[in-house]
Amino acid sequence: MNEQIQESKLTKLYYSIGDVAKMFDVNASLIRFWEKEFPSVQPKKNKKGNRLFSPKNIMELQRIYNLVKVDGHTLDGAKKALKSKSSTPTSLSSNSSEVINKLEQIKSKLIALKS
Repeated sequence: MNEQIQESKLTKLYYSIGDVAKMFDVNASLIRFWEKEFPSVQPKKNKKGNRLFSPKNIMELQRIYNLVKVDGHTLDGAKKALKSKSSTPTSLSSNSSEVINKLEQIKSKLIALKS
């Protein structure tokens, strides 16, 4: 994976494990492994048991991918890095602004549908 996945480019509500594996150019088994190792990645499952990854799940997987594959962290090191990043106030404020932007986009789409 040479380029970063941007949350704004993720247009579907949910992506299959095959789609996610292609995004990161890894095997689906690695995605399943990371799902077990990192509790922050919890995809929904349909009645058949197929995993359905939300854009939020994909962004979390990107953080894991960058820590493990790009930066060369061990799994324990990646877990510690994720915990320290998630507890910083800057990540919370940037997350809040992302959520607000996303909600404003949804609101404008709903207003357009209404009229």
